[in-house]
Amino acid sequence: MNITKRAFIKASAAAAVTFPLAQSVLAASPSPSITSSPRDKSFLKNLTRDSQAISKNERLGRIKKAQQLMRQFNIAAMVLEPGAAMDYFSGIQWWRSERLTAVVIPREGDIAVLCPFFEQPSIRESLKVGDDVRVWQEHESPFLLIQQILKDRGIQKGQLAFEQSVRYFVLQGVMALMSNMQHTSADPITQGCRMIKSPHEIALMHKANEITLAAYAHVHANLAIGMSQQDVNQLMNSAQAQLGGTSIWTMALFNEASAYPHGSKQAQTIQAGSTVLMDCGCAVHGYQSDISRTFVFGEPSKKQLKIWQTVRQGQQIAFEKAQLGTPAGAVDDAVRAYYQTQGLGPDYQLPGLSHRTGHGIGMEGHEPVNFVHNEATQLQVGMCFSDEPGIYIPEEFGVRLEDCIYMTKEGPHWFTTPPDNLESPIGSLSPLDSNLSALLPSLLSTKEETI
Repeated sequence: MNITKRAFIKASAAAAVTFPLAQSVLAASPSPSITSSPRDKSFLKNLTRDSQAISKNERLGRIKKAQQLMRQFNIAAMVLEPGAAMDYFSGIQWWRSERLTAVVIPREGDIAVLCPFFEQPSIRESLKVGDDVRVWQEHESPFLLIQQILKDRGIQKGQLAFEQSVRYFVLQGVMALMSNMQHTSADPITQGCRMIKSPHEIALMHKANEITLAAYAHVHANLAIGMSQQDVNQLMNSAQAQLGGTSIWTMALFNEASAYPHGSKQAQTIQAGSTVLMDCGCAVHGYQSDISRTFVFGEPSKKQLKIWQTVRQGQQIAFEKAQLGTPAGAVDDAVRAYYQTQGLGPDYQLPGLSHRTGHGIGMEGHEPVNFVHNEATQLQVGMCFSDEPGIYIPEEFGVRLEDCIYMTKEGPHWFTTPPDNLESPIGSLSPLDSNLSALLPSLLSTKEETI
């Protein structure tokens, strides 16, 4: 018999899974997230229409903060290649190739951009700050442009910082021309700016999490026996896109494959009693969500129930440990200590938790710092993390629940509140922290603000 998820929900009186989520999402946001039948795609309306992109003034404020950090760390200038850091400061959204496009941020003065001549119109389309765009022809060296930019700003000695992902040939090419300068890491600048999120950044991440959670409710209600991992990935991808998400990614792992945190190549389909582990996210104006959910199709076994509830408790332990001033590594340690009392581990051993408890998140899905053993960085207001302490049992199944948090003056705050049990496995959207919400009307100010 072809048992669909809907039939199972009716049989187990779990149809309430989707309706309470609709109420919670609507209560937390004016957007109509989930308002109709789970199988009806008409409720998948774009939720991002009222979301504002990062403004020019906000980017100018970021550059100002970066320049303050350069003075603090005695750095003369910073070189960025395309990626999240370049977008963060300049708005430029570009890719990397053998043809160099770069942004130079000096300790004093305006930023400058260099790019191939024929790419200039496209680069200017996303450039949000500054007007100093210099071009190089195919037969010319882009490194001479960087040298000239630095000279024009009075920089011919001192420390030149390179963002951590800058490629070696770029560093080598620049430093060959700057014999009076020393290269250094730009991490104190880029991480010093990006690690602490503004109210606007957190609001955009909140919207991205709303989209992913609403998409999960749609997918969960439409699971059916015989579905492949590809089927479920396509369903989740489509739902997030219709809800307004961009830069969408999905991962669906079934049965034994769920025991591998990032899956295996073995083909799997949903059967009665299948574990369905999903890890998915999207972006809103460049800011990411990252949510994991684990379902059981049909009647869960006692072992599935126990492991699921153990993971949920581990997630709560991590949340409660994540207090201001706490070293990030202590969050990971607290979860592992609990898991060991349950006969799991120890440390990274299996069955147990084979990866870190969580990671930083923002414009990139994985950012510093991490909830991982020996990480000494103390938690501060504005930091954002995933909370995802899974349990993996080789050749059987795995469970991972992941919700993201942000640090406020009162401590950790959920973007999405985790589910309490397998009968209602979606969870709900948490309202934005009230102190943060009060700051949103002044988003376009260059003034430094705290949550």
